[in-house]
Amino acid sequence: MRRTVLLTLSIVAGITLMSCQPQASQPPANENKMATASPEAPKKTAAYDAAAVANRIVTQVAGVKENDVVFINGGVRDFELLEDLNTDTRKVGAFPLLSVSSDRMAKKYYEEVPEKYDTQSPDFDLKLATLPTVAISVDSNETEGVLSDVSPTRLANTAKTGVPVGDLYQKRNVRQVEIGNDLYPTEWRAKRFGISLDDLTKTFWSAVNADYSGVQATGEKVKATLSAGKELHITSPEGTDLKVKIDARPFFVSDGVISAEDVQKGGPAVSVFLPAGEVYTTPVTNSADGKIMIAQDFFRGKEMTNVAIIIVSGKVTSLTGSGPGFDAMKKEYDATTDPGKDLFSYIDFGINPNLKIWPASKVGNWVQAGMVSIGTGINTWAGGDNKSTFGLGGHLGGCTVTLDGKTIIEKGEWKS
Repeated sequence: MRRTVLLTLSIVAGITLMSCQPQASQPPANENKMATASPEAPKKTAAYDAAAVANRIVTQVAGVKENDVVFINGGVRDFELLEDLNTDTRKVGAFPLLSVSSDRMAKKYYEEVPEKYDTQSPDFDLKLATLPTVAISVDSNETEGVLSDVSPTRLANTAKTGVPVGDLYQKRNVRQVEIGNDLYPTEWRAKRFGISLDDLTKTFWSAVNADYSGVQATGEKVKATLSAGKELHITSPEGTDLKVKIDARPFFVSDGVISAEDVQKGGPAVSVFLPAGEVYTTPVTNSADGKIMIAQDFFRGKEMTNVAIIIVSGKVTSLTGSGPGFDAMKKEYDATTDPGKDLFSYIDFGINPNLKIWPASKVGNWVQAGMVSIGTGINTWAGGDNKSTFGLGGHLGGCTVTLDGKTIIEKGEWKS
């Protein structure tokens, strides 16, 4: 339901496995007590060519150059891809630092680390954040709701503690590539989409490694159209009815490549979410009014239904819903103390025609052409200044959207 700044190292999870040079065979002399052998890499499947994906991400998507410092993070299931990313980074004369995350490591943090350290100053992470010029992150989550039984207060505290690290990444204009975009193929996500894991895996990696020239052209066209408008009116079959002003707001395009022009702009322009295909912005302050209605969604693996978010003058005034997922979400929402959680903060439009909701799908996605994603909370990724660690909202399929009274999306389809 929300996005956070992409970090390759965090308070909760991430251990360094290799740096820019091949390591000697002796055990590393540091307090992490790492194993001398790297994790066994999963065998390459027919679903994607790790070498080709890595080469494209390093040389085209992130545009890694000589002397760049590149932080790379992911899970053991994609260790071959991580190895290739590490090697391709070094091949262009840049310096990689590889770390690994996992569900087990995140879970064990909350099980075994004393709660008092949740708010410990992230001095080490802040020092590390002064180094990278590029950060590449591969989604490592395997289990839906892996942290569902963790105290909402602890989750809120650790998220808040990490905010300064994300701020430093953005301040330094670190080029960030996130591979996953809430679409990474897992058993639970395939079930939500109503397809086999094999089909989802093939679709996902094909999209990650696609030629994004068409998406880039569409993105610039949509950006130009939206930038010329003043007010959006968003409605959906489920009951969403929201008006919001966008006059003079900057729009950003996640089109699959961080170009030289993007680097000059900095900020959100140097972040890419793969599979790509989005145009997004932040609203005029206090301008949103209406209702966001989410018929069905999931929070930490638990279903929630009939979620109604009432927005008045850009702020949440009422939040209702049902189901175990809603109850869990409300507890975490209540545990978050910063007021930014209630501020309407972003509008995101999907523009990728090659990724669609499957017929049996129970969830939406960011990138499908005609998809509208809206919500509250953190919006630094979209060009805003809201740093809240929690947010409300979701993906709204089948929307109709008008711009200054003219229909630009009708029932989930872009109008030409």
